[in-house]
Amino acid sequence: MKSHAKVTPELRHWIVSQIELGRSPVELIKAMTDKGWPEGTALDIMERTLRTRVAQLKAKQNQEESASPAPADESLPDPIEVPQPLRDRPNTTFRVLDREVRVLARANHPPAILFGGLLSDEECDELVTLASGRMAPSEVVDMQTGGNKAHAGRTSSGMYFLRGETPLVERLERRIEALTAWPYDRGEGLQILHYAVGQEYQPHFDYVDPAQPGSAPFLARGGQRVATLIVYLNSPTAGGATGFPDVGLEFSAVKGSALFFSYDRAHPSTGSRHGGMPVTAGEKWIATKWLRQSTHS
Repeated sequence: MKSHAKVTPELRHWIVSQIELGRSPVELIKAMTDKGWPEGTALDIMERTLRTRVAQLKAKQNQEESASPAPADESLPDPIEVPQPLRDRPNTTFRVLDREVRVLARANHPPAILFGGLLSDEECDELVTLASGRMAPSEVVDMQTGGNKAHAGRTSSGMYFLRGETPLVERLERRIEALTAWPYDRGEGLQILHYAVGQEYQPHFDYVDPAQPGSAPFLARGGQRVATLIVYLNSPTAGGATGFPDVGLEFSAVKGSALFFSYDRAHPSTGSRHGGMPVTAGEKWIATKWLRQSTHS
């Protein structure tokens, strides 16, 4: 049991001043015991004094914050229109053209929805087969030139289909159009990506920073990206989830399901920084569709 000795103002001042000078509580307790204080009493005095000081500092901080409200962030860009797939769909199960789709999970920040059943198993397998012979090391947008470049944080391989290139690609893109209520031609071509064991795409934003010199040619071809749809074409044995580290969200890769998320401005406040987490067993195949502000050429 602790001994609740009286803490005099002088002793409290000495403890606080010594801590602020950089001495550790362990040093101060030893100094007190060297002066004849019982160790248990010294520990009790130290704990109560530091708790009181922390409470005083918090109260002072709260008072200063309430007296001086933070100025508005003038650098925050204005929001732009983004797709809202569930705007007119109150039910958790609904039809998207020829498929019955289910809402498996939702998040508010960023606005994210995991849909089940957007593709059948057979359609997933067919997309993988169509893409397999055309894979190349993945690249990212070069924000200095507007072109593409290799990046150490993206270790997958991938390829692009032209819009409507095959009947299956056309069918999937029309489903995406119906699901998101976003015009067919306001999206990039469907990208297929493959991740082997150990491969990943480290956390990043899908929008481009308009302040970067390479953004102009990118934005000229359809404006800013406003949303992403990731379709999982298989279920990895382990790993491979899509993670949002800034907000503590993870969505597992399940064959046939699709993850939608939007970002209404090119700013980290959207919470949309995400990554393809490393595959630890098996492999991962996905189809990615980026939606743009306007018609994409």
